[in-house]
Amino acid sequence: MTTIKPETRRTYRYFDLVMVAFVTVLVCSNLIGPAKIAEVNIPGWGPYVFGAGVLFFPISYIFGDVLTEVYGYARARRVIWTGFAALAFASLMATVVVALPPASFWQHQAAYEIAFGNTWRIVGASMIAYFCGEFVNSYVLAKMKIWTEGRHLWTRTIGSTIAGEAVDSALFYPLAFYGTGIIPDEALPTVMLAQFVTKTLVEVIFTPVTYRVVGFLKRAEHEDYYDRDTDFNPFSINT
Repeated sequence: MTTIKPETRRTYRYFDLVMVAFVTVLVCSNLIGPAKIAEVNIPGWGPYVFGAGVLFFPISYIFGDVLTEVYGYARARRVIWTGFAALAFASLMATVVVALPPASFWQHQAAYEIAFGNTWRIVGASMIAYFCGEFVNSYVLAKMKIWTEGRHLWTRTIGSTIAGEAVDSALFYPLAFYGTGIIPDEALPTVMLAQFVTKTLVEVIFTPVTYRVVGFLKRAEHEDYYDRDTDFNPFSINT
């Protein structure tokens, strides 16, 4: 009698670490970044104003590129959903903590509300933009890897980021701010373009780092996944 052994599931040394790094950057981008507007003076340009969260989001896209390039779209999809759940939980708990009655001797409630008291409209816009942008980023990279036959990594990391960040910026700002008066409606296209360009430039600048990380992981994991027969449904749980 022949015994049929169950299919063994492939395990990886660094996949969990990359997933944790991705989720950490994502949560930080929503809890630390949004509350501060920064300004730097660029020689020959002048003052450049941007939301501090712009420093975090491109890094999450870099991790998304690494996940899809090395481990494939299906595993990146699980990480994207994990990040979405972590983001939802962090936003919920921030709302609960802000709403808790402050102690009579604690005088920092107003500052705390500014830092962590995002409205649910902004939170919802952020989650929708993240969900759509990350999946577009992962899908484009996976498809471009097949089209390029695995060559020219920079074309798909930058190309996928352009697509993902375009979707993210186009969704977030109108959903979060249109008609609110926080940002004048006529200024929204300028803000959207500035954030899109900044995020994409960060991806370009970090391209050498992405190459090194991808190369290291492919060698260490003995994996270089091609999504030729992948179900690209973002709601599927199969890997």
